[in-house]
Amino acid sequence: MLKVGYIGLGLMGKPIARNILRAGYPLVVHNRSWGSVNELVKEGAVPAENPAQVARQVDVIFTNLPDSPDVEKVALGKNGIIEGAHKDLIFVDNSTIKPATARMIADKLSELGVACLDAPVSGGDIGAQKGTLAIMVGGPKNAVETVLPIFNSMGKTITHVGGSGAGQIAKAANQIMVAAQMVAMGELLILAQKAGADPSKVVDAIRGGAAQCWALDNKPQRLFDGLRGPGFKAYMQSKDLNIVMDTAREYGVPLPLTATTTQLFSAMLEMGMGEHDNSAVIGVIEKLSGTTLKTEK
Repeated sequence: MLKVGYIGLGLMGKPIARNILRAGYPLVVHNRSWGSVNELVKEGAVPAENPAQVARQVDVIFTNLPDSPDVEKVALGKNGIIEGAHKDLIFVDNSTIKPATARMIADKLSELGVACLDAPVSGGDIGAQKGTLAIMVGGPKNAVETVLPIFNSMGKTITHVGGSGAGQIAKAANQIMVAAQMVAMGELLILAQKAGADPSKVVDAIRGGAAQCWALDNKPQRLFDGLRGPGFKAYMQSKDLNIVMDTAREYGVPLPLTATTTQLFSAMLEMGMGEHDNSAVIGVIEKLSGTTLKTEK
């Protein structure tokens, strides 16, 4: 059986690593803070002091980190994966980063015989816990086939999109849609309430038709209950949208709606709501409209 390493045990990384461990794979883990490491060690994982030490011990090494510079540092920096790399190692990045960064890292590690897969995920913390994530994969087909059984322990939809960077391009497209849904949901809830209709009944009325989407299926009740915690943190949504806009500029693609959505999530951060769920972008709409969504008692 393949020996697996996992680096980055945050809101998404820890439950993903746990599902890999529960699937029976020997697992080596590393994280900047040790609380999550110790938790998984109690469940059977082996700790490592740094990414290089993880890489030396495993056949497949995963990362799940906040942003492009973090992945670059862990992959290519001092005590990084590159220092523990060996021929036939497979590096899989579950982070959401710039496609250009994913391709650069793949080029560097391929010189040492390491196959690289950019494999960002979608489905939030609930999907990570339940092992029902959507996984978008870029990289060589033979490496995807090797890692597929591990992917199956993490998610229910695994799509090989194309070559290196293609997984990150798919995630950028995903984040365009997700963020737009969150903003649209906030707008419709506040419009319904301010115009004199019950927002919860409006949601019931429209989600059985063409407006049906993941956001309307999963988020309104939490908002009605007054719950605005993550989920998927707003500052990460904002970071992902900046990646989208940077990539769009790189390829000369105008994204007028996403540009506005990006500004609204930037406003969330300025208003001190960066740690809230991405659905809490409704708070910006509330501020602009002078109305607060009524919560159920």
